[in-house]
Amino acid sequence: MKIENNKINKSHGTGMFDIKDFKKLGENVIFEHGVLVFHPENIEIGNNVYIGHYTILKGYYKNIISIGDHTWIGQQCFFHGAGGLKIGRAVGIGPKVTILTSQHDLTHLDIPVYFAPLLFEEVIISDGADIGAGSIILPGVKIGEGAVIGAGSVVTKSVPAYEIWAGNPAKKLRER
Repeated sequence: MKIENNKINKSHGTGMFDIKDFKKLGENVIFEHGVLVFHPENIEIGNNVYIGHYTILKGYYKNIISIGDHTWIGQQCFFHGAGGLKIGRAVGIGPKVTILTSQHDLTHLDIPVYFAPLLFEEVIISDGADIGAGSIILPGVKIGEGAVIGAGSVVTKSVPAYEIWAGNPAKKLRER
């Protein structure tokens, strides 16, 4: 195994933010206590959005996190926007949901995973979808309009509109 430490570890900052720093910030957006926001200049939030206590919006120096109007985000969520993240209108996201948009390239067998390059894939959650508490959405997944993801699910592939999926890995249970 070849180990080359070409990574430089550095702080990502405090996550403290000023509302004027967002790319776009709609009206009646509620940030509960303890919300942290990184790279707000790459985050767009629509109108009437609720963001629960201790949620982390981890923007990135490239790509955009976009959150549509009338969306509700529960407590202690983690959204990583490195590959791009689009959350539609009127989406419900339960507490402790994790959304990832990047992962390490696992084809490099001669180096530790930590040193492998990152692969970026956009995640899209369409209008009217509902993501159950504690679910994990992996890079490249698209959740269709009105789809429902059961609590605690790990979503590894895209979910068609108006279907209900649950489990680890998540599988189709039925249509709505």
